[in-house]
Amino acid sequence: MARPIKETPILFGEDARRFRQRMSQKRNESAEERADRLEAYNVLKVALEVGEENKRKGIVPPCIVTLDDDN
Repeated sequence: MARPIKETPILFGEDARRFRQRMSQKRNESAEERADRLEAYNVLKVALEVGEENKRKGIVPPCIVTLDDDN
Protein backbone atom coordinates (compact mmCIF):
# COMPACT_ATOMS: atom_id res chain seq x y z
CA MET A 1 0.00 0.00 0.00
CA ALA A 2 1.30 3.45 -0.85
CA ARG A 3 2.38 5.82 1.87
CA PRO A 4 0.51 9.10 2.16
CA ILE A 5 2.18 12.15 0.64
CA LYS A 6 3.73 14.38 3.27
CA GLU A 7 2.82 18.03 3.52
CA THR A 8 5.17 20.37 1.66
CA PRO A 9 7.42 22.13 4.16
CA ILE A 10 7.39 25.91 4.41
CA LEU A 11 10.77 27.62 4.33
CA PHE A 12 11.59 30.46 6.71
CA GLY A 13 14.55 32.72 7.33
CA GLU A 14 17.91 31.92 5.78
CA ASP A 15 16.57 28.77 4.06
CA ALA A 16 13.85 30.80 2.32
CA ARG A 17 16.36 33.47 1.26
CA ARG A 18 18.75 30.88 -0.23
CA PHE A 19 15.89 29.13 -2.01
CA ARG A 20 14.63 32.36 -3.59
CA GLN A 21 18.15 33.29 -4.64
CA ARG A 22 18.76 29.90 -6.29
CA MET A 23 15.38 29.99 -8.07
CA SER A 24 16.07 33.46 -9.50
CA GLN A 25 19.39 32.40 -11.05
CA LYS A 26 19.09 31.35 -14.68
CA ARG A 27 20.88 28.14 -15.56
CA ASN A 28 22.80 28.34 -18.81
CA GLU A 29 23.22 25.32 -21.05
CA SER A 30 25.37 24.94 -24.11
CA ALA A 31 23.91 24.19 -27.52
CA GLU A 32 25.26 20.65 -27.22
CA GLU A 33 23.62 20.11 -23.80
CA ARG A 34 20.33 21.46 -25.15
CA ALA A 35 20.48 19.17 -28.19
CA ASP A 36 21.20 16.16 -25.95
CA ARG A 37 18.32 17.06 -23.62
CA LEU A 38 15.87 17.53 -26.49
CA GLU A 39 16.98 14.28 -28.13
CA ALA A 40 16.40 12.34 -24.90
CA TYR A 41 13.00 14.04 -24.52
CA ASN A 42 11.97 13.14 -28.06
CA VAL A 43 13.04 9.50 -27.61
CA LEU A 44 10.94 9.19 -24.46
CA LYS A 45 8.01 11.01 -26.09
CA VAL A 46 8.01 8.57 -29.02
CA ALA A 47 8.28 5.61 -26.63
CA LEU A 48 5.27 6.89 -24.71
CA GLU A 49 3.24 7.38 -27.88
CA VAL A 50 4.09 3.87 -29.13
CA GLY A 51 3.26 2.41 -25.72
CA GLU A 52 -0.08 4.22 -25.58
CA GLU A 53 -0.95 3.08 -29.10
CA ASN A 54 -0.05 -0.53 -28.24
CA LYS A 55 -2.12 -0.25 -25.06
CA ARG A 56 -5.16 0.85 -27.11
CA LYS A 57 -4.61 -2.11 -29.45
CA GLY A 58 -4.26 -4.53 -26.53
CA ILE A 59 -0.66 -5.39 -27.36
CA VAL A 60 1.43 -6.37 -24.33
CA PRO A 61 5.22 -5.99 -24.75
CA PRO A 62 7.28 -9.12 -24.00
CA CYS A 63 8.96 -7.43 -21.04
CA ILE A 64 5.59 -7.31 -19.19
CA VAL A 65 4.72 -10.43 -17.24
CA THR A 66 1.04 -11.30 -17.15
CA LEU A 67 -0.64 -13.87 -14.94
CA ASP A 68 -3.40 -16.12 -16.18
CA ASP A 69 -6.65 -16.20 -14.24
CA ASP A 70 -6.37 -20.01 -14.01
CA ASN A 71 -3.46 -19.87 -11.51
